[in-house]
Amino acid sequence: MKLSVIICVYNEQKTILELVKRVQEADLLPGWTKEIIIVDNCSTDGTRELLKTITDENVRIILQPRNLGKGNSIRTAIPLCTGEFTITQDADLEYHPRQYRLLLQKALEEDLDAVYGSRVLSGKRYHYYKLNYFVVRVLTIFTNLFFGTHYTDVATNYKLVRTSLLKSLQLSCSGFDRDFVISNKLALATKKISEVPIDFEPRMYQQGKKIRYKDGIRAFWVIIHDRLFPHR
Repeated sequence: MKLSVIICVYNEQKTILELVKRVQEADLLPGWTKEIIIVDNCSTDGTRELLKTITDENVRIILQPRNLGKGNSIRTAIPLCTGEFTITQDADLEYHPRQYRLLLQKALEEDLDAVYGSRVLSGKRYHYYKLNYFVVRVLTIFTNLFFGTHYTDVATNYKLVRTSLLKSLQLSCSGFDRDFVISNKLALATKKISEVPIDFEPRMYQQGKKIRYKDGIRAFWVIIHDRLFPHR
């Protein structure tokens, strides 16, 4: 059995090698292995040069010809995934791969199609910025209202999805809206979705955090669009 890990990278020279090391060392369930697909979104800070030093046999590296957006990187990687389940992983160190096991175990024990790693279920307030936390909570509420779901953290990076289902979603996202597009499409495709609490170590904008307020506006539009035009 295999877990596919998609890592999207853009200008993460300070963290990418440590992140790959953490992914490789993450303990899965007995009998499970990993394949790692790294998509670099045309980094300009030396990240690409570091990626070229990775020689692990289970790592595949895609170098985008130009900056096509995070969502596009996800869509580029999905057809290459051969594992039973696929999980997305940011290239910074906010999310720790040691938590893969929790999501995978939940999916297998309850025969689920998707498991989210929720930063809310733990009861802790991880966000440095109150506005970021508020926007995520509001977008989660709107997603639940529009799609009849029970998400607590729709914007989490840790989305473990059955690979065959993920490939069938026909995603069209290009940027940070991918979290919401995937959540919307999953809600329309299956009810077998659950969550587990995870730890989260946020970074600040000075440390390279890339999400911006305009991404929240875009996400709100995506929620409305996918509800009104679910097959487009």
